[in-house]
Amino acid sequence: MRLSHTKCQIDGLLYPNSEVKCCCCLQGKNPARSSGLFFREGKKRIDYILVYKKSSPQVEKRCTFEKNLRAEGLMLEKEPSLTNNDIMFVKVHAPWDTLCKYAEQMNIRMPFSRFHLRCRQIKSWLPRNPMKLDKEALPDLEETDCYTAPFSRARMHHFTINNRETFFSNSTRSRIVHHVLQRTKYEDGKLKMGINRLLGNNTYEAAFPPHEGGYKSRHPIKTHGAQNHRHLLYERWARWGIWYKYQPLDLIRRYFGEKIGLYFAWLGWYTGMLIPAALVGVFVFLYGLFTMDSSQVSKEICEATTTIMCPMCEDTCKPWRLSDSCVYAKVTHLFDNGGTVFFAIFMAIWATVFLEFWKRRRAELTYDWDLIDWEEEELRPQFEAKYSRVERVNPISGKPEPFQPFSDKLSRLMVSVSGIFFMISLVLTAVFAVVVFRLIAMEKFASLNWYFVKKNWQFATSGTGVCINFMIIMSLNVVYEKVAYLLTNLEHPRTESEWENSFALKMFLFQFVNLNSSTFYIAFFLGRFAGRPGKYNKLFNRWRLEECHPSGCLIDLCLQMGVIMFFKQIWNNFMELGYPLLQNWWSRRKMKKVGGGGQNVENKAQLPQWDKDWNLQPMNAHGLVDEYLEMVLQFGFTTIFVAAFPLAPLLALLNNIIEIRLDAYKFVTQWRRPMPARATDIGIWHGILEGIGVLAVITNAFVIAITSDYIPRFVYAFKYGPCVDKGHHHEDECLRGYMNSSLSVFEMKDVNSSQTRYCRYRDYRAPPWSPVPYEFTLQFWHVLAARLAFIIVFEHLVFGIKSFIAYLIPDMPKDLCDRMRREKYLMQEMMYEAELEHLQKERKKNGRRYHHEWP
Repeated sequence: MRLSHTKCQIDGLLYPNSEVKCCCCLQGKNPARSSGLFFREGKKRIDYILVYKKSSPQVEKRCTFEKNLRAEGLMLEKEPSLTNNDIMFVKVHAPWDTLCKYAEQMNIRMPFSRFHLRCRQIKSWLPRNPMKLDKEALPDLEETDCYTAPFSRARMHHFTINNRETFFSNSTRSRIVHHVLQRTKYEDGKLKMGINRLLGNNTYEAAFPPHEGGYKSRHPIKTHGAQNHRHLLYERWARWGIWYKYQPLDLIRRYFGEKIGLYFAWLGWYTGMLIPAALVGVFVFLYGLFTMDSSQVSKEICEATTTIMCPMCEDTCKPWRLSDSCVYAKVTHLFDNGGTVFFAIFMAIWATVFLEFWKRRRAELTYDWDLIDWEEEELRPQFEAKYSRVERVNPISGKPEPFQPFSDKLSRLMVSVSGIFFMISLVLTAVFAVVVFRLIAMEKFASLNWYFVKKNWQFATSGTGVCINFMIIMSLNVVYEKVAYLLTNLEHPRTESEWENSFALKMFLFQFVNLNSSTFYIAFFLGRFAGRPGKYNKLFNRWRLEECHPSGCLIDLCLQMGVIMFFKQIWNNFMELGYPLLQNWWSRRKMKKVGGGGQNVENKAQLPQWDKDWNLQPMNAHGLVDEYLEMVLQFGFTTIFVAAFPLAPLLALLNNIIEIRLDAYKFVTQWRRPMPARATDIGIWHGILEGIGVLAVITNAFVIAITSDYIPRFVYAFKYGPCVDKGHHHEDECLRGYMNSSLSVFEMKDVNSSQTRYCRYRDYRAPPWSPVPYEFTLQFWHVLAARLAFIIVFEHLVFGIKSFIAYLIPDMPKDLCDRMRREKYLMQEMMYEAELEHLQKERKKNGRRYHHEWP
């Protein structure tokens, strides 16, 4: 049968002008039922899948657990795998009474009857922002917004229950079943409960909600409609060809839950806000590129063919000409030019605007997704089991609940903090090892017979040091994850959000220090304690400390940031998509063979959905922590040292455009469906982002004042240059003679009697023929005072602008506040009227008077 001008609805999806066979037209031919989403009898929906091996010795625990699940009201059905005879699937279904019971316990908000209103259409304060749902591209999604209230079986008549099978959405059903699985015992004892422990001791191999079907179709979606929400997500979100399209956040939230929906909303918002930052960064870089050859400092370095520089290392290095670093000086000017200060101020303000407007966007999303009054009150099963003997009355609910004594909490927290400091000290030890390597490599490269390496030994030293540092970073990250997991479990957080926040903070501290410690060393310590010719400082009285190139230390910082940022993003993208792709490819290859004595399945489409999902990869064990962590560390790279690397926002933007579709493709096609969870914000990550914004102001002030040559050039132009007594202040004219002024003189016979000529080195010291040779000159103190003054003025100015902008931008739009107050008022009136109407009907029906009043 063909449906040409009608609409068919299957599992809540509308198929306009479709040619599919509709369940309304052909009973028993529902494609969802034939694809493995129901029990064998074709009526009970599968809400969760448990997987175990028949050869597992934990039979008693599994039998007890499944018996208790049935006692809780769940229905189970077992099905052997078609690809492996050792694998058994347990299909879990929650009947109506069980759903109602736990929906009331979990305070799940459901649509309130008779008051379907299209009231959530909030006009966005920005036209067509990257998070706005493209309704034209997704005609299958219709507005179903209405007033909601916590579900109650006593007031079930108030709720819109047109169909019991579709009243609770798939994600809500899975969330309820997961709640039961977390709190069901498998042995007698306080700690013997929960699916997590059964997964840990290999009683079960996996537990996951099933996908709603395949994500591909032989027919175009425009003419035949979507098979299911997963197919719709793939076509309108996960395909690489639509990288420029807006994200369908409503559909993402509906399929994966509010927590994952908020992550993609934040990621899209961050990516959209990177566009102006990337454009300004490119303009600053282009300014440096166009003025590279005309820069007075670069020209003086390139023309200094007679300026002899002191050797850069001991024994094997020889004096060299300043003009040899011409290319080095020009490259440095790309990142250290007149636009650096402006860009640093711009990025500090940008970070504030980004976070303030994200608060507004989050407020709109939480309102649209009915999360305004939602609070997580569910205790972690591990916390309940650990502290069930000690109880106190909850001050909010008035009910007794497990309680963690302060002394126990403090002792565990102290152990956790000690572990954090130990791991940070391990990072600093690794950085020190890299510094020692650079000192050794410096001498080795300078003494090589290979002319190219010998001539560019500084670049070779920095390059190899960065690569070794990157390998150490990636190696230590594996250790950090395990340590953070152990320390977080040791603390026994009260709720899941507290666990995630604690774990996320540890992971951020570990990886931030691991990733940025070497960068801080290069920015603020490299070349600061090297000494001077004839009196160099040495490490262990053996290796001479590194000193900056005559054109500055900024190029080393740029190299460090560029290499780590580039390779880390490539590695992360491979681990997020490439590794699951390889694993899934290997699983499909095994499926084509006789897997463990199973049937030979040549066509994957013949497999039921549980078998297909089992052969996908599970989501990261730590949920979205890894996803957020990657982006927050990138945000740090984009803002903290942006004065040294103005192209960082551009690299971040290009990576995030790929990241959105990569994550979408991974969630839809390569991962099992995660448990749909709720959340009202991005958790502790917002506080971490604000902390990074504050740190970025401080570090950029120090980078401009200490690492770059902006302040020495500024002091020379206004105090010592040729423009001091003149009225004009053109850069090219005012900086004439700057290089000669910034280089001191050293008499080489002081260290080698066979050498009688002078050499130059980068410092502000008196010449050897002065009354006090090699002492700091007055220009040194002027430069030092100007650097300190710049840091103070820059920080106060930028922090003042940031605070003023944060004050001007309210966290919640005014029209949204008014709408929320209005809705609360109408909701109270409607519930009162609905209860009155219900009581009147009951009185007429029973013929007796009721004196109840709505509380």
